[in-house]
Amino acid sequence: AGMNGTAIENFACIIFNVSFMNCTWHVGETATEDTQYFLYWRPSEKEDVTECQNYIKDNCGRHTGCRFQNVTIANKNAYFLVNGSRSGQNIQSYEKKILLYQIEKLTPPLNVTVSCTEASHRCSIWWQPPLTSHVKKSSCFKYEIVIENK
Repeated sequence: AGMNGTAIENFACIIFNVSFMNCTWHVGETATEDTQYFLYWRPSEKEDVTECQNYIKDNCGRHTGCRFQNVTIANKNAYFLVNGSRSGQNIQSYEKKILLYQIEKLTPPLNVTVSCTEASHRCSIWWQPPLTSHVKKSSCFKYEIVIENK
């Protein structure tokens, strides 16, 4: 239902700093200034659907994203729905399932320590795994070290 071209476009979400999530989108190509969008999500099948509480707005006051706090990553699909209206008419809705662990941007490794000995021309590097809410084994991480001579 709803007029063609009114559904949102380019929906994307990212989780950062362990428990924060931002979802953003572009307004539909035929959306007018009085079009308003509303985001609903369900973190897992066992949880209730809730509406965004902290919208990101464009210059016209239209919702173009949402900020979430205290997001817990489960190895299950989260469900997203964006619908809305303009001048009392429904617009096309948009639905998407996302595996939350796939959109997490990890923090850098923590407590990086470097120890070099001039006599042996060797360096040792230690670090702790990045913070994450869902990876329990540090062996799940792979690291790349780039060494530059300056």
